[in-house]
Amino acid sequence: MYHDFCAADERNPDAVSVAAARAHLEHLSRHFRVVRLTTMAEQLASGQQLDSRAVALTIDDGRRNFYDYFFPLLREFQMPVTFFVVSSFVDGLDWIWTDKVLWLSKQAGVSGELAPANLPRFFRELNRQRPEERNRRIAALSRDAGVKIPQNPPAEYEPCSWRQLREMVASGLVDVGSHTVTHAILSSISDEESWAELVESRRRIQHCVDQPVLSFCPPNGTPADYRPAQLEQVKAAGYSCSVTTDFGFVSQHSDPYRLPRIGGGRSDRMVFYKRVDGPMYYRHRLRTLLGGQTKTEPIPYEGN
Repeated sequence: MYHDFCAADERNPDAVSVAAARAHLEHLSRHFRVVRLTTMAEQLASGQQLDSRAVALTIDDGRRNFYDYFFPLLREFQMPVTFFVVSSFVDGLDWIWTDKVLWLSKQAGVSGELAPANLPRFFRELNRQRPEERNRRIAALSRDAGVKIPQNPPAEYEPCSWRQLREMVASGLVDVGSHTVTHAILSSISDEESWAELVESRRRIQHCVDQPVLSFCPPNGTPADYRPAQLEQVKAAGYSCSVTTDFGFVSQHSDPYRLPRIGGGRSDRMVFYKRVDGPMYYRHRLRTLLGGQTKTEPIPYEGN
């Protein structure tokens, strides 16, 4: 699971640099076999044995930095990927609300809830609020900080265009999945609203890229961010699988509509190796079996 990418000489703690991304793909090419997410889901649904070295790559949100920095590497390594996009974001109707919060937190003079140490807790609070309540709160923070949120996203947060998405689809390497219409946290809206988010985003993406949309990614993606009935909606809306931000490996017993993922680790290569090769996962499993009595690294979370 990835979200953002940046140039090799750019310092961005929230993104994977080109140099680190290249190291990731070199490691995967040597030790694993990168497959399409839908291939993995089809094998699960049919009861086929999964390849123990199969890996599926996914990227959330739909930002242009994927096209600028990661897509050229995918073409070089000839590796497929699923790119989950927010349809209204690509349409240019608004930029993603989580990015607005991150942008505000980086402006001079902000503090309180927007201070780096407080952001994880603040995001948890926002994820539980209705969209209109959450948007009012973000607007109030902007006023209190004396900083106006731009109407259009700054370069770091710009979306891909539909033209760029069609180009990537035409390469045969990129499957476009849905990340809803508005980056809605499904558990914060009604079932009727979530159905509209699922159906309309799929319809819009399929129309614009001329490719079936078979995979879905609920924003944030923890168990608190969607209801069981909404996962049933995902299936009813025509998707063949969906992914979460639960940390772990896919197994023969995995639910195709609740597939766990491993965070890309940003630009720390050793963290990436420990995650994808298994040490971090199996230490977590051991700790669970022993009742949490062993010391280990915290399970990484890279949602939103």
